[in-house]
Amino acid sequence: MSMKSRGGEQISRSTISKKWTLFLCLASFCAGLFLTNRMWTVPESEGVTRTTAAEAEALKLVSEGCDPKFKDVKSVPKEIFGEVSKTHKAIKTLDKTISNLEMELAAAKAAQESILAGSPVSEATENGDSFRKRKFLMVIGINTAFSSRKRRDSVRSTWMPQGEKRRKLEEEKGIIVRFVIGHSATLGGILDRAIEAENKKHGDILRLDHVEGYLELSAKTKTYFATAVALWDAEYYVKVDDDVHVNIATLGETLVRHRKKPRVYIGCMKSGPVLAQKGVRYHEPEYWKFGENGNKYFRHATGQLYAISKDLASFISLNRHVLHKYANEDVSLGSWFIGLDVQHIDDRRLCCGTPPDCEWKAQAGNACVASFDWSCSGICRSADRIKEVHRRCGEGEDVLWKAAF
Repeated sequence: MSMKSRGGEQISRSTISKKWTLFLCLASFCAGLFLTNRMWTVPESEGVTRTTAAEAEALKLVSEGCDPKFKDVKSVPKEIFGEVSKTHKAIKTLDKTISNLEMELAAAKAAQESILAGSPVSEATENGDSFRKRKFLMVIGINTAFSSRKRRDSVRSTWMPQGEKRRKLEEEKGIIVRFVIGHSATLGGILDRAIEAENKKHGDILRLDHVEGYLELSAKTKTYFATAVALWDAEYYVKVDDDVHVNIATLGETLVRHRKKPRVYIGCMKSGPVLAQKGVRYHEPEYWKFGENGNKYFRHATGQLYAISKDLASFISLNRHVLHKYANEDVSLGSWFIGLDVQHIDDRRLCCGTPPDCEWKAQAGNACVASFDWSCSGICRSADRIKEVHRRCGEGEDVLWKAAF
């Protein structure tokens, strides 16, 4: 009995225990569900919505710029690039303006230095600012010396217009032609007075602040370009020797073909040997700078006639105090352009021979710009022979006045 009682009690206690266990389990389960929902339910922020698969695809199309509803999306970058392009152009224009101002400043400095040095200048200064501010096609500087009066007169009687025709050439064609000469070692001496008297008669001589001398041709070339840029605003500046025959109209037509090109250097390009031996003509004292014996010079225009554009003439004017001078003037000019982005134009019409060479070319319709004898580095006995060269190879006066540049 006792055993049963105890067993009964055990059975009863076991039954109650199981009921409470089941109840507690169910309660715990419900409480767990309740608490789980409270903790893991994230409230959606205002304005944030869930995207469906279709909406995600639409967003992808928009991001790639393919949705027709969003055609303006691509126009924004185009507008931005347009503004960037305009800004870039404005910067380039400003840079060009600054460059032009620097050139004009250099030209003004050169003119001021010439005036302060007491060097006579051409009548361009006397004619006022209107003449100097005018745009010219070219300035032709004829290199001459005190002893070359006969050569100058022979040029005046052939290819260089005189008097009213010269003024007409300047006004109608925009072409300036002047003999170029400095002063003697004795400033104001008999040689200078003779040149002043000659210029008073013809009015065609440009005086430079430079001491004349054959070994000073490189320095004279620098001074010529600096002075010419200061006096005349031209597209091209030409240097020619006084024993060379020139067809002015043909020269102008040649130069205008290269108008749109920057930094132009035109002439008969050559590359002669560097002569190290003393006593020979065209000896190069600084031959060692060009390497081993027997080497050649860099490419440069022969000195009888060459032309450079205004930007290069302004460069020479601005940097003339630091530009190195070699013994030979044409080599010096070529050396000043080494390292610059210069267009070397080799035109063999700028170095034709005297008759019959230039005559044959003229008859073939290929008129020469300049004629001279290579053996003499100019027309041999030019004061006596240039009239014959002009008669047989000259372009004719009508060609010049009918030419349109």
